[in-house]
Amino acid sequence: MPIDPSVAIGADLGARTFSWTASDVLLYHLGIGAGSRTGENLDPGALRYTLDDGALQVLPSFGVVAPTFHETDPPPLDLPGCDINLAQVVHGSQSISVSGPLPTSGTATVRTTLTDVWDKGKAAVIWQEGVATADDTGAELWRVRSSIFVKGEGGWGGDRGSSSPVVVPERAPDHVSSYAVTPQQALLYRLCGDRNPLHADPAFAEAAGFPAPILHGLCSYGIVLRELTDGLLDGDAARVSGFAGRFAGVVFPGETIRVAGWREGEEVVASATIEGGPRDGSPVLADCVLSVS
Repeated sequence: MPIDPSVAIGADLGARTFSWTASDVLLYHLGIGAGSRTGENLDPGALRYTLDDGALQVLPSFGVVAPTFHETDPPPLDLPGCDINLAQVVHGSQSISVSGPLPTSGTATVRTTLTDVWDKGKAAVIWQEGVATADDTGAELWRVRSSIFVKGEGGWGGDRGSSSPVVVPERAPDHVSSYAVTPQQALLYRLCGDRNPLHADPAFAEAAGFPAPILHGLCSYGIVLRELTDGLLDGDAARVSGFAGRFAGVVFPGETIRVAGWREGEEVVASATIEGGPRDGSPVLADCVLSVS
């Protein structure tokens, strides 16, 4: 069996030590569209993402990619008990919670564990959890949880798992914005450590069942978090204590993402869809919850 849950579940993927600099933070923010609107090169609020001075802040979603930021090979899939290939895999969901504002540079160690494998019939869902701690103090910096959706690998009669959909309020959103994904957005974002050819190679994308390369799910994830932070938190990334979302659909470079957010106590519930064109209204991110500190 390509996936053996008895081997996979609970497997320790080991520890990885990594470092990052302000240059990495700047590139990440540019990769998720910071500074791309007209006038943002002069806007002090926007420059908090793109200028390496004393006001530089780090959007918490950077923690998701920081451990692999300098990778130049496609992401490996040598997971214990899982014989799968890259063409079968799409990102299912992602969350991060942070202990406080992320530093603009540092060294940390992340330890990752496979926590669950779900059988969805025609596909499998594999969950990982990672905890990053600062090398100098040992303090927890952030915690990530993610899933991958593996096409064609379900059907062994395993646990289907559970889900609790996030329902958006019926009232008008407190924030709505649109972000136009640039044609080269995926090519820029892949410099943040994800060289999966699905996002750059037309032939690979076609073999995987897509008419063209698609935007990285984590790029959409970062775009949505940035739009919500700017629209509802006065652009203050330090107010974000966590962000979770499920990848509900694809984005093709050149399309526009519409982001809507609703304040719900200490959280923001949000959605992201395609705006305009033949795929108007198609989902991008669902079950989005931004936690506010």
